[in-house]
Amino acid sequence: QVQLVESGGGLVQAGGSLRLSCAASGRIFSTYTMAWFRQAPGKEREFVANNHWSTGSTYYADSVKGRFTISRDNARNTVYLQMNSLKPEDTAVYYCAAVRYGLPRTVVPDDYDYWGQGTQVTVSS
Repeated sequence: QVQLVESGGGLVQAGGSLRLSCAASGRIFSTYTMAWFRQAPGKEREFVANNHWSTGSTYYADSVKGRFTISRDNARNTVYLQMNSLKPEDTAVYYCAAVRYGLPRTVVPDDYDYWGQGTQVTVSS
């Protein structure tokens, strides 16, 4: 029902910046809580950030707090992840995720119903 398409990944030097985009289908985008996760090779999927559908509140993993910013444009059905001060340990495949309504600070992958294909982010030292 909901399709998510990510873009914006690439190779960047440590200390640099990158902005990821996730375009969503559907006419009820504004009622979905949106999130970003990431997964490095051989590692479990890790919560990065989310944005609550109703309050607009944001929540971040401690590892990215102060460096990453999640935002959304409901008119464009798009959610963004602005990544600044990137570190080599940020290297991973980044996934966009969505769930209808949802609760604040939802950080478990199984709580999200829709996922994008992922986009690779590589940070060189």
